[in-house]
Amino acid sequence: MQTPRQTLTVKDALAIIVGIVVGAGIFKTPAIVAVGSGSKLVFLLLWPLGGLISLAGALCYAELASAYPNEGGDYHYFRLSFGSWVAFLFAWARMTVIQTGSIVILAFVFGDYAAQLLPLGSHAPAIYAAVAIIILSILNSASIKHSTLTQNILSGAKILGLLCICFVGFFLAPSPPLTATSAHLPAGTIGLSMVFVLLTYGGWNEIAFASAEFRNVQRDMLRALCWGILIITLVFVLVNLAYVNVLGLNGVANSEAVAADLMHSVFGEAGAKFISVLITVSTLGAASGTIFTGARTNYALGRTFRPLRFMGRWNDKTNTPLSALLVQ
Repeated sequence: MQTPRQTLTVKDALAIIVGIVVGAGIFKTPAIVAVGSGSKLVFLLLWPLGGLISLAGALCYAELASAYPNEGGDYHYFRLSFGSWVAFLFAWARMTVIQTGSIVILAFVFGDYAAQLLPLGSHAPAIYAAVAIIILSILNSASIKHSTLTQNILSGAKILGLLCICFVGFFLAPSPPLTATSAHLPAGTIGLSMVFVLLTYGGWNEIAFASAEFRNVQRDMLRALCWGILIITLVFVLVNLAYVNVLGLNGVANSEAVAADLMHSVFGEAGAKFISVLITVSTLGAASGTIFTGARTNYALGRTFRPLRFMGRWNDKTNTPLSALLVQ
């Protein structure tokens, strides 16, 4: 039976991690976090704290993936720890609800914003979502090179776009009104704010599902996770600093689309269009990474659960789990 070839580099893994984590959350959750944080200082401190907590988890995953490299990721760890039935329930839920649901949600967010840029009628979001899932699945099926190249391009584009927001927020945007900078929100629930911060950071553990494809998993998994968390934390901190610098804490808390409001304050409607494009790229990158890692769970399930063994076939020509991708 064919097995995955070890082709993933640290750069490829970084693109997957950044692509999955930096999705639509950074454009929405800062407003919720600002409401619960109660002060500018707390709001800004929560983001690096979220990065530290994520780093602690990443170190645990680096140890697990280095010791037990396997396409199943969490599924494999559940099998080792709690037995086959607990692992099966996890993989089944991931295959039918968790991963597929995440892909559809990201695709519909992409579809909503794509429809604003290029309307195609009342069903445009659904059309764009379906086309995005089909194209990304084809790219992930064509070859490992196609999937990693797609992920590298999308992740690089979204980071560049977020850095553009930071540049505008620090150097081009007008300062917020004095009332926005000096006023304080009522004391909020910091714990609830932290939940949304960690939700924004969520997804870095997905790279464990591709641990069997690393060229040198004992060395590269740690590097990929640590560098990935560091890059994401730095970007999140800078972006939120830019939000507060332009809108003030009250402005962030009261905003329905904080990034769009920031860009609109400088470039008007053109700035809002830029954000729409950036969100489409971000959601496409997150969906592509989710498709990549989700299929690996299906493949691992097929290798260990005989009724679904057709999913456990690895295509040697494309170096991808074609059947697992098709089921997903």
